[in-house]
Amino acid sequence: MRITFVLPKYFSKPIGGYKVVYEYANHLSRRGHDLTVIYSECLPNWNPRETFYDKLRQRASYLKDFIVNSKKMSENLDNNIKTLITREVSVNTVPDSDIIVATFWPLAEIIKDFSVSKGKKFYLIQDFENYFGPKDRLENTWKLPFKKITISKWLYEKVLQAAGKENLIHIPIGVDFTNFRRTVDIQRRPQRVLAMYSTVEYKKIEDCIEAFRICKKKKWDVVFALFGHKFMPKVPRWIEYHYRISDSGLSELYNRSQIFCCSSLAEGFAMPPAEAMACGCAVATTDCGGNRDYAEDGVTALLSPTGNPKALSQNIIKLLDDDGLRVKLAEAAYEKIQNFTWNKSTDLLEGAMRS
Repeated sequence: MRITFVLPKYFSKPIGGYKVVYEYANHLSRRGHDLTVIYSECLPNWNPRETFYDKLRQRASYLKDFIVNSKKMSENLDNNIKTLITREVSVNTVPDSDIIVATFWPLAEIIKDFSVSKGKKFYLIQDFENYFGPKDRLENTWKLPFKKITISKWLYEKVLQAAGKENLIHIPIGVDFTNFRRTVDIQRRPQRVLAMYSTVEYKKIEDCIEAFRICKKKKWDVVFALFGHKFMPKVPRWIEYHYRISDSGLSELYNRSQIFCCSSLAEGFAMPPAEAMACGCAVATTDCGGNRDYAEDGVTALLSPTGNPKALSQNIIKLLDDDGLRVKLAEAAYEKIQNFTWNKSTDLLEGAMRS
């Protein structure tokens, strides 16, 4: 099949949703399909209030990316996958395909008007994206005549309630076990608590830092650490910060940590806690929706209400105080997460595309 994935702006360092698309593209390409990944520098239907200077900055960014990355768009994509940065997604910039996949609601609004020559329309729903736009417009895209795929059961229920079950399926995403695997004995790890640093509103990093601060008062000898892409993060000096760490480096960091912490308000799936589980961490997380596919309170993780750093800190302290509980949850989580493979996910996606 000729399959086209359409993404928003190109990032040289892929974020969560991009990693999902890249994994699917690579696995489908290795199965003999003809893959194209397109990036759209401009989404006029997403931010109609953008100024002339906003457009100018976007144009400069587009030219820079085109010049710097025209030969190799991403080290995360196989060489035989075609890539293209375009100013705007349109019938003139998208090749004819058998399947076209929208990965963001503004892209779904554009692609809905494409002719059948551009491919049967699919919509990969990876997040409850009302943080990025009006809720009514988001839910209207769920009602479009696309084949809709949610990456978690929580998202499936959201779409089901708003748009019904027609053309709706749930395909859980996988974990990259090539990079993220257990290399250090769960019982022999330093007392380090790790989390991802992000300034995105719904990640609520301030809640995580506050939870760390509460823990630090009782556990002054424990190491608290963050990793992220922000060059100068606003974090206390007693928190370790790992800047733009590679996947191999991140796997090593997971393996040198006892506990992984997630403070998000809402997540489509939440990849870092799943990766941490694959590396043997016990997880203390908020009940942020998409992580329910693998995080069961008291079985594979400790869950707390969103927006409550005190409750999150209590779960972290519980794991630090009770090593038997930490090991038990980490072992159960490790076994659970082994079910989330990219081969299984690709089997389901490829089957949906062929049907």
